[in-house]
Amino acid sequence: MILRLYRKLGELAEEQLIVVSTRIICLPSGEPQKLRIYLIDETILDVWVSSSGKYSYHWDRRMIQKGVYRFDNAPHIKWLGVKTYPDHFHYGSEENVIESSITKEPEKAIVQVLAFIKTVILKERNFSQ
Repeated sequence: MILRLYRKLGELAEEQLIVVSTRIICLPSGEPQKLRIYLIDETILDVWVSSSGKYSYHWDRRMIQKGVYRFDNAPHIKWLGVKTYPDHFHYGSEENVIESSITKEPEKAIVQVLAFIKTVILKERNFSQ
């Protein structure tokens, strides 16, 4: 079930111009752990979803010293004040948390997350030209 979902999310991701490739990462048991998406700015987006509805879309930009962006629904008490709790968005760092705007449907959420990433990448490229 999760493997089929990761395959579908990978297909949807590969339709986006900012995606170089995708790979499903498995545990030693062969069970799928997450979907890794390689992006044109040499960063990665790790996607983790569970059959119970938990999720994390983690865009790690530390390799280019630009921080971390993550949409997730881990019910950390620390973020109880966030209007969309337990859904929240780590915007640029682990500590800067705001409301989440993505849907709970993985097939739609991956498109939303990649659209956000595309906006950030294009903005940076325009500023650097």
